[in-house]
Amino acid sequence: MNTINSFSDYLKLEKNYSLHTVNAYVNDLLFFQEFLKSEFEHDDLIEVNYSMIRSWIVSMVDNGISNNSVNRKISSLKAFYKFLLKIKKIEFSPLLKHKSLKTPKKIQIPFSEKELNNVLNCIKYAEGFEGIRDKLIIDLFYTTGIRRAELINLKLQNLDLSSNTLKVLGKRNKERIIPILPIISNQIKSYLSERAQIENVKDFDYLFLMLKGVKMNDSFVYRIINYYFSNVSEKVKKSPHILRHTFATHMLNNGADLNSVKELLGHSSLASTQVYTHNSLSELKKVYGNAHPRSQK
Repeated sequence: MNTINSFSDYLKLEKNYSLHTVNAYVNDLLFFQEFLKSEFEHDDLIEVNYSMIRSWIVSMVDNGISNNSVNRKISSLKAFYKFLLKIKKIEFSPLLKHKSLKTPKKIQIPFSEKELNNVLNCIKYAEGFEGIRDKLIIDLFYTTGIRRAELINLKLQNLDLSSNTLKVLGKRNKERIIPILPIISNQIKSYLSERAQIENVKDFDYLFLMLKGVKMNDSFVYRIINYYFSNVSEKVKKSPHILRHTFATHMLNNGADLNSVKELLGHSSLASTQVYTHNSLSELKKVYGNAHPRSQK
């Protein structure tokens, strides 16, 4: 029995992980297996102890691999040994007492409401299909918090403009229904009218297309966001993920509760959503400092 192949099938068929994610897990396991061969003349991933894994960690750190990357690779190992426990190939995980390496917290700086207003209302977009599409993409990111991959894979059948809702296929093939604002619904109607003029459409089922009639890709969407926000913002990072972060932060700043934001973002746990609260907390401190009588003492 090839345990790596079985693990790969498990991730694809039972966990519904994307091919990209499955390949990342498998590559990490193969990388570890190569280390075992070269250092211990041993390639059986079942017969592994923690001292071997620790040697691998030390080797990676010595070779300049970041703590974040090391933690990700160890996460792949943890999932693999959890799978081996599940199928009763091992009795306990060699990573049972492992603690992740410390990593610096990256603070994602959201766009301000002024920057969003400038990019949506002050920039002159091109006439016709591309200008209408680009503005809609920016506004949809900002008003729904949708992920880049979710936006790229939106299909015409996912739209329900009669109820102003959108069906999104998120991580691990989890579907969620998200509301869209009437202003977005109107923009979509305008976009669809322009989209209908494109000749030789190849990827008809997909909502967002490039001018050649094919589905958009990751880098194309990134370039759209980076291009327009470069006109209104001096922030270093200008990406679809920052717009998702901005959506969450602005919602929390304006009184939305954490659970509602969690559902809109498609997070499986509150812990994932709580990373967005540091900005709303700073806003809360500002309001508190200005409003409480004791702050004037």
